[in-house]
Amino acid sequence: MSRFKLKASKKEFTSYAGLALVGQCLDIINVEAVVDGRIPVSQGIKTSDVVKSATALLSIGKSDFEAIEPFREDRFFKQALNLRKVPGSVWLRQRLDRVSDALREPLDEMSMRLIERSDAPITPHKGYVCLDIDTFVMDQSGSKKEEVSRTYQGVDGYTPVAAYLGNEGWCVGLELRPGRWHSSLEIEYFLERLLPRVERLVPVDQAVLMRKDSGFDSAKLLFAAAAEKDRWAALGRQFEYLVKWNPRRQDKDSWIAQAEALGAFIEKRPGKREALFSMNVERRFGKQTRRFRLVIRLIERTISKHGQHLLLPDIELEGWWTSLDDEEAMVIERYRDHGTHEQFHSEFKTDLDLERLPSGKFDTNDAILRLGMLAYNCLRLLGQLGLLGDLAPIRHPAKRRRIKTVLQEIMYRAGQVIHKARQWWLDLGQASPVARLFEYLQQRLVVQPPAATG
Repeated sequence: MSRFKLKASKKEFTSYAGLALVGQCLDIINVEAVVDGRIPVSQGIKTSDVVKSATALLSIGKSDFEAIEPFREDRFFKQALNLRKVPGSVWLRQRLDRVSDALREPLDEMSMRLIERSDAPITPHKGYVCLDIDTFVMDQSGSKKEEVSRTYQGVDGYTPVAAYLGNEGWCVGLELRPGRWHSSLEIEYFLERLLPRVERLVPVDQAVLMRKDSGFDSAKLLFAAAAEKDRWAALGRQFEYLVKWNPRRQDKDSWIAQAEALGAFIEKRPGKREALFSMNVERRFGKQTRRFRLVIRLIERTISKHGQHLLLPDIELEGWWTSLDDEEAMVIERYRDHGTHEQFHSEFKTDLDLERLPSGKFDTNDAILRLGMLAYNCLRLLGQLGLLGDLAPIRHPAKRRRIKTVLQEIMYRAGQVIHKARQWWLDLGQASPVARLFEYLQQRLVVQPPAATG
């Protein structure tokens, strides 16, 4: 096989044509208006340029500060993001160290603006816009970073908390937490910041269902969820909650007797029977008392699925606290879809390369994680708008595309950069399968007019 002859011409190319679309996402937000007024600088690079540069790096899967160096003299990178100057790696690190605390609120606001101003789709699941809240582990083994400690998975790292909205999985909350923290520790402050964003983003006529796993099973959080439901009801809106029950030290034999007394058992096969029933349980918090619905699923196996008779019955006890009025089977079905959020966690850690955070300072890493939330939402928006329709490259049918797919199909596209007659051109090539897709996204990625009311 003959080899290609190599040539280094004077033509200018980029391997990341998708950055032009990320730049449009940032234009929708108007980063300068959100950041520069709150964090002004007397000289040097504007804070908005630092934010946009870091977000662009994360949107192509580069999380190290040093990854900015090849782009310092890249005219396309500067033009695509509308930067006055591209910061160096040292400047990027030091500036984020200095302004990390002040950046928290602006970064959260930028993600909300992106979803809101682009009129991003927020679709319900079986009648409810789902809000999934969970913690996950970021392995930082072998490092001496601030607040790195033993996590519930047995590794040294951080345990951030995240919240995802709708079938699309928009990230509406992401905060770094020390690894040793329990899932429910100080989570009420996270909810105080999160729930107003959900109220702001979800249409008034849509019901919201908040789903959490058993790590958040506490009387304090249940009372807070019930109070939030009452608050939404006073506004004429619907808010429900669904929280996995933590059985802790329950006596399973007593639950078997209770299910038998209710006549709830149904034989699924020889040696296996299942009971589904609900209870109203009184719980106390402080001086308050309130009754909550608890859905119970009890499975007893005396014969394994392979036909082996068991010496002792295998009893499986599960439960869910909920404000829903659905039948027990539907409540369980609604919770089952909660597991989808594990995919979103992995997209942060692998696709955006944020498993190991680059700074030794906790506040800086928290800011980088929130920048990752902004990059994630930009990529999610490109995927939802561009990779599900007729213009998308051929893929299997889906209701959303992984961030990895967006990187492969949009972000990592090559193009020739042309600057002529005071105009910038991006030539994707005659045979490019995404040229029409890029053209559509360019037209779509503008601030959308608010929907008419009444």
